[in-house]
Amino acid sequence: MNYETFIKTLKENDLTLKKFSELSGSKYSTCSKWGKDNRPVSDWVDSWLELYIENKNCKELQKMIKDSGLCG
Repeated sequence: MNYETFIKTLKENDLTLKKFSELSGSKYSTCSKWGKDNRPVSDWVDSWLELYIENKNCKELQKMIKDSGLCG
């Protein structure tokens, strides 16, 4: 994942760099260096974000189903 895609994905999912670093257990200083001086985004970030987004979507769907009253 390149830096531009990383930042775009964060914004699309209402995440700040600080919040991402907290949730992922990464140091903010490390995350803030990505994209500077040709430093790449770490390889694990893409899969972490995919799982985060999938989990977020599942939670939203669960809430919608619960709120609909279709399931007890």
